[in-house]
Amino acid sequence: MAAESSWNMPTGTLMKGKKGLILGVANANSIAWGIAQQLAAQGAELAFTYLGEGLERRVRPLAESVGAKLIVQADVTDDASMDAAFAEIESTFGTLDFVVHSVAFANKNELQGSFVDNTTRDSFLLAMNISVFSFVDVAKRAAKLMPNGGSMITMTYLGAERAIPNYNTMGVAKAGLEAATRYIARDLGPKGIRVNAISAGAMRTLSLAGISGGRGMLSKGRDMSAMKEDTSMEGVAGCALWLCSDLGLSTTGEVIHVDAGFHMMGMAGDDAEA
Repeated sequence: MAAESSWNMPTGTLMKGKKGLILGVANANSIAWGIAQQLAAQGAELAFTYLGEGLERRVRPLAESVGAKLIVQADVTDDASMDAAFAEIESTFGTLDFVVHSVAFANKNELQGSFVDNTTRDSFLLAMNISVFSFVDVAKRAAKLMPNGGSMITMTYLGAERAIPNYNTMGVAKAGLEAATRYIARDLGPKGIRVNAISAGAMRTLSLAGISGGRGMLSKGRDMSAMKEDTSMEGVAGCALWLCSDLGLSTTGEVIHVDAGFHMMGMAGDDAEA
């Protein structure tokens, strides 16, 4: 994956006049940050959330570099924190046109080895709370600020559909997230709100670093992809731009794979020729 400084995000006016919320930026390699850069390059006004002072030190300089209108603390596991965050968002923006949800967590000791042996009740519920329910909660809150319709996107991975070594609890959580996306899309569709998920290929992020054998996921994803290349941030961000802009009208309830074709391969070419 290209370094953040070398990303080529096309500029334009597709998002001019649109206001949106970005949840889940952790550092300059975050998928949420790549998406935010692309949306800003097309004229969007952005608000960012962060969790705690440690992440604020990383998020604030990034957000300020794209002229963020608001940078607010939000703990998706705490209703009072979310109440306060959305009160600030409404006070600053009044209404929203789009939301980018890129929030997920599972304890590191469960992202290795046996799913059956390593999964505990408390950690499973924590992963579901942060990775799945948070999108439901954000959708409920954000929809109230979308009187004219809008778009919501969340981030998923192929581990929701296929059994990926070591992905374990996060794979189950992502499956729940994809199902939640469809149910949210059904509920909010009559309000003109589109809801979709982007299933990105493995990318060099903090989330990947927390998975045992994460580097191997990068190389195997590249070798087994149809295009024999890494998933690009520009590709993922471009998909988000399509879904968040008016180009995405009539598209809802979808899980869209942006992974250089990795998701549809049955076996690697070398295996087929052996």
